[in-house]
Amino acid sequence: MDKPDLIIFDCDGVLVDSEIIAARVEAELLTEAGFEITPEELARTYAGLTFKDILLRIEEISGLPFQATLIDKAETAVDRRLRQEVRAVDGVREAVMQVGAPYCICSNSPGERIRAMLERTGIMPVFLGPIFSAPELPTGRTKPAPDVFLHAASEFNADPARTFVIEDSVHGIAGARAAGMRVIGFTGGAHSYPGHADVLMEAGAETVIRRWADLKGVLEALMVWSEDD
Repeated sequence: MDKPDLIIFDCDGVLVDSEIIAARVEAELLTEAGFEITPEELARTYAGLTFKDILLRIEEISGLPFQATLIDKAETAVDRRLRQEVRAVDGVREAVMQVGAPYCICSNSPGERIRAMLERTGIMPVFLGPIFSAPELPTGRTKPAPDVFLHAASEFNADPARTFVIEDSVHGIAGARAAGMRVIGFTGGAHSYPGHADVLMEAGAETVIRRWADLKGVLEALMVWSEDD
């Protein structure tokens, strides 16, 4: 059976249940800084963005100026909570080992944090290959820019049209689609919410899975049926 050239996994909220942890920390800091928001609202609206980009977007809509030191404060607090609380998403290890094609990680998180989470959750052994951190690329452009996806495809000599991206956020899907890649939405993280799957489909995912056990079959089906069929 025909195989994809490359499978790209997002990390936060896809491989590890870190998105909700970060949302709790960041929502608390934002509320203290004068912009009241719940972790659920933050995850629903801003999942997939760096905290710096979240601040910039909130400044635009609220007119509130935030201290630049808030970014460092959030990063330190998030890392501390991740060390204590992060867990792998159920079934991810087995699913990754069954994809039968080259794969890698493309994330907006720093590489050091990604590796620490993979180590902490015990899934690092299945991700010994490349891990691409968007902020650490030469362009420094994070999702929803397509840079990190295109960089990964180039490194693997993969055709973007034969590359699948697993994403849990609208912003991640936007970047993957801008790179000319096909997207499978994922709603198995603790930050998922009612209507999440519909939002991901509207953003450009071809289909959405909630359980990692479904990945292999979905990939096989999508390789048979192209988007143009």
